[in-house]
Amino acid sequence: MSIYVNGLLWVLGAAAISSALVVVTRRFGSEDDREKTLGSGGAVFSIVGGLHAVLVAFILISLFDGANAAEDAVNKEANGLVAVNWAAKSLPEPARTKVDELGKQYVGIVVDEEWPRMSDGGDIGNKGWDKLNELRATIADAAPDGDWQLDRKTEAANQLWDVYQARQARLDAAGGGVNPVVWLALIIGTVLSLLFPYLFGGPNLISQLLITVTLSSTLILLLFAIYQMQNPFSGGVHIPPDAFTAAMDRLS
Repeated sequence: MSIYVNGLLWVLGAAAISSALVVVTRRFGSEDDREKTLGSGGAVFSIVGGLHAVLVAFILISLFDGANAAEDAVNKEANGLVAVNWAAKSLPEPARTKVDELGKQYVGIVVDEEWPRMSDGGDIGNKGWDKLNELRATIADAAPDGDWQLDRKTEAANQLWDVYQARQARLDAAGGGVNPVVWLALIIGTVLSLLFPYLFGGPNLISQLLITVTLSSTLILLLFAIYQMQNPFSGGVHIPPDAFTAAMDRLS
C-alpha cells in the first residue's frame, strides 16, 4: 500500500473516531459545567499541549537528521570501497585480484542480504564483517615492491578503515528507531492533548467537531510521520542501495 494512502487512512480513521466520540460525550454533562472549568482547565491543557508539541518537534528533527546521516554513511561506505579497490590496483598479485573479488562479494552481500533485513528490522549477521576482515587481511599480507606500492597499500588500508566506520554508522541507523519509552510519552501526550475538546466542548456541536477533527487528524499525522521515519531504510524514508549498485558498476 502506498505511504500516502496509508497516511490518509490514518487521518480519516482518527477523524471518524474523534467525531463519534464528540457526539457521545456531548450527551453527558451540561454546557454550564464545561464553561465553568474551561478557564483553569484550558491553562493546564495549554501546558500539556505545548510540552507535547516540543517533544514531537524534537523527535521529527532528530529523525530527519538521522536519515540524512544514514544516507551520508551509505555513500561514504560505497565510495570508500571503490577507493580501496582503486588503491589496491597497484598492489602485487595475488593481493590485487583478491581485493577486487572480495570487494564485489561484499557489495553483493550488502545489496542482496543486508538491505532487505535492514528494511524489516531483521538480524544482519556477520557475513559483511567477515568479508571486510578478509579484505583487511589481504591488504595487510600484501608485499609491496617499492615506495609507490607501499604508499598504495597504506592508502587502501586507510580507505578500508573509513568503510568500517561508515558500515557501523549504517547498521546503527538501521537498528535505532524511537525508544519505547519515547513512544509511550508520545502516545500519552497525544491522548492528553485530545482530551481538551472532549472535556470542555465548544459553543455548539459543529464547532466542537471541527476543532476535534482538526486536532486529532494533526496529532495522528505527526505520529504517522514519526513511525514512518524511525527506520531510514524502510517506510517513508527508504534509502535505496543505489550507492552500492553504482559501486558495483565501477568495480566491474
